[in-house]
Amino acid sequence: MKTIHDDRYQAIVRKLIELRKSTGTTQQSMADALGRPQSFVSKVESLERRLDVVELHDWLQALGVDAGSFLREFTWW
Repeated sequence: MKTIHDDRYQAIVRKLIELRKSTGTTQQSMADALGRPQSFVSKVESLERRLDVVELHDWLQALGVDAGSFLREFTWW
């Protein structure tokens, strides 16, 4: 099974979307902060593309979220 289909990965992506929206950050401004095209953010959020650990760190940093705190929210971690 690909990790993008894993319930745990999907929970992470749902939380990333929630965080992005709660800060008022658009997909375009998120992409700009990451130095990537808007389609990158869209594909991650629609589970068409998987984030690796470095990309996850960069994503959280762009939102001003501590990676350790973020991961502790998931009880299975």
